[in-house]
Amino acid sequence: MSSAAYGPEAALSLLIPLGLLGVRYIVPISAAIIALLVIVYFSYRQTIEAYPTGGGSYTVARYNLGSFWGLLAAAALLADYILTAAVGISAGVGALISAVPRLMPHTMLLCQGILLAITIVNLRGVKDAGFAFLFPTYLFVGCLVITIAWGVVRTMLSGGHPAPAKSIACTARGAARSDVLAVIARVCERVHGADGVEAVSNGVRAFREPRVKNAQLTLTIIIGILGVLLAGISYLVKVYGIVATDPGQPGYQSVLSLLIAAVFGKGVFYYVSIGSILLVLSLSANTAFADFPRLCRAISQNNYLPHGFAQRGRRLVYTQGIVVLAILAGVLLFLFGGVTDRLIPLYAVGAFLAFTLSQAGMVRHWWKSRGPHWEKFALVNGLGALVTGVTVVVVLVAKFVEGAWLTLLFIPLTIVAFHKVRAHYHNVSMATRTMDAMQPPTRELEPLVVIPIDRWSAITKQGLEFAARLSPNVTAVHVEPGEHAALLQEDWERYVVKPYRDAGMEPPELVVLPSPYRLLWCRLLNTY
Repeated sequence: MSSAAYGPEAALSLLIPLGLLGVRYIVPISAAIIALLVIVYFSYRQTIEAYPTGGGSYTVARYNLGSFWGLLAAAALLADYILTAAVGISAGVGALISAVPRLMPHTMLLCQGILLAITIVNLRGVKDAGFAFLFPTYLFVGCLVITIAWGVVRTMLSGGHPAPAKSIACTARGAARSDVLAVIARVCERVHGADGVEAVSNGVRAFREPRVKNAQLTLTIIIGILGVLLAGISYLVKVYGIVATDPGQPGYQSVLSLLIAAVFGKGVFYYVSIGSILLVLSLSANTAFADFPRLCRAISQNNYLPHGFAQRGRRLVYTQGIVVLAILAGVLLFLFGGVTDRLIPLYAVGAFLAFTLSQAGMVRHWWKSRGPHWEKFALVNGLGALVTGVTVVVVLVAKFVEGAWLTLLFIPLTIVAFHKVRAHYHNVSMATRTMDAMQPPTRELEPLVVIPIDRWSAITKQGLEFAARLSPNVTAVHVEPGEHAALLQEDWERYVVKPYRDAGMEPPELVVLPSPYRLLWCRLLNTY
């Protein structure tokens, strides 16, 4: 839903050269985006029902299209989730700067601070993250709905030409007809807000029973609210004549900042709304933090990522996935200065490529299963694959120079990394595999038992006694930083060597390893 805040902004940023002439196109452009979301919505409703344990693009493409296409979908999704986190945070900071312009020099610091806070919340656990994001989400939706409702009322009362409560600075420029068409062609691929669709589909197991119905209901609510917000914002932007300002430049104002100020003025409601936008846009990164670790876990279970990604941490979250996502998103924010408009060109390739592969996989799924009404289901998913596939082509053509090449570079390199990890695990498996039978034990060679000790204590005494029961060949090892060796030698002679000599037995050996280091691993590394 947060894409309602930066979606129209992304479109209007490309319409800046057209000035007020470009505003008239925002409504049909938004209508096209909503139509695309509706198609994706119906496609993914079927995916959720067909894969009740989680039907993300990686799973669907791998099972139905093959390993390569599954890995392609996985790499595309990983790129998309990294950008989801970076774009959400940068857009949230952009909303804050709109309200408090003097914070613009601190854009990067604010972005990294918010990223750190979200990372910590997610490392605390899913339940904590859900509760933390609950109130800001409702506040955000409520503020935008109130703004849209009151803006529409004012429009109706004024006969379709409302006067802004606060004057709007805009640049009216002219443009040739050919220029207008060229700009609109680029805008049509500028906005998308369907990352939550993939997250819901991939995380069905996180819902309460009945999981499928609850996941489908959540999907319906997300798309419904997003459609209302996009339509309302686009309509009011047109009637109020709001034009985007240059991102990252002095005097920058986000589209929502201009819209809320035009409808209500810059009072208490304005700042409450900007606060909610900041929170939700920043916290929209949680979509990535929720699904990126799940996707990494699924990939690692097939040996294409290190197995550490499938292990839960102390708070029962996939710690490694969360940390890796935070690092990569932080690097992106740093490289692109925390400006949303610079990150958007990289954004849509991964998402729509994954959508295309997922829906193509669903067509293959219905073709193989051939259950009741499979033709209708295949047609819906086929339409989804077609429109998202066309979108991928448009994005690649329109955004290649602007930054899409970076995503295209990331995806094949990630696939290469997948295969390298897979090859490593295969080599380990082959090296540790054996068909040799176990050799029965003999008493000719006694096992060597090594006991690490710090000082003479009850723990040391019990450890040596237990080791002596296992084997007469016992060696005690003490890493000595140069403080207690003499005292330990005296205790060893008194409490170990003497009792053994009195019993007529050979005492265990004590090995002292002098070391300037305080940690055992430092000494071992230095030895090897």
